[in-house]
Amino acid sequence: MKSLRQWLDEYSASHRHPVNKAIHWICVPVIAFTVFGLLRAVPLGGEFVNAATVGGALALAYYLLLSWRLALGAALVFALMYAGVEASDHGLGGGHLPLMVAMFVLAWIFQFVGHKLEGAKPSFFKDLQFLLIGPLWLLAQVYRRLSLPTGEPRAAAA
Repeated sequence: MKSLRQWLDEYSASHRHPVNKAIHWICVPVIAFTVFGLLRAVPLGGEFVNAATVGGALALAYYLLLSWRLALGAALVFALMYAGVEASDHGLGGGHLPLMVAMFVLAWIFQFVGHKLEGAKPSFFKDLQFLLIGPLWLLAQVYRRLSLPTGEPRAAAA
C-alpha cells in the first residue's frame, strides 16, 4: 500500500496550475458534498445509518489507514457536510436529488476544464483511489497552513 506521502505527491504532480488548483479548492468539496447528498437520497436506512453514513465511514476507514490525524479532520468535515445534506434533504424534499445531481455534474465539468488547463488527465484515470485522495490532499494543505501535523514523515534536512 502506498504511503500518505506517496499518494499526496502523486496527486500534486497533476495539480500544479494555479487555476486548476483554485478549481479543485471549490469543486472537490462540492463533489464530496454531493456524493453524500446522492447517497443520502438512496432510500435505505434511517437518519443515522444510511448509504451516506456508511459511505462516509468507509472513506474514513481508508483515511485512517493513511493518517489518523487527517482522518480526524475528515471526520469533522464529513459531519459538517452530512448536516448540510440532512438540511437539504429535509428542506428541499423532492428538490434535493435534482440539486445534488446538478451540482455534481457542474463541479465535474469545472474539474475537467481545470485539467485541460493543467495539461494533465485527472489522477483517477490512473487509479480510482485518487477519488478519495483529492479531499485528503486539500485537508493536508489546510493542516500544513495551520502548522498541524498530518502524519506524513518529516522531510530530511538538506
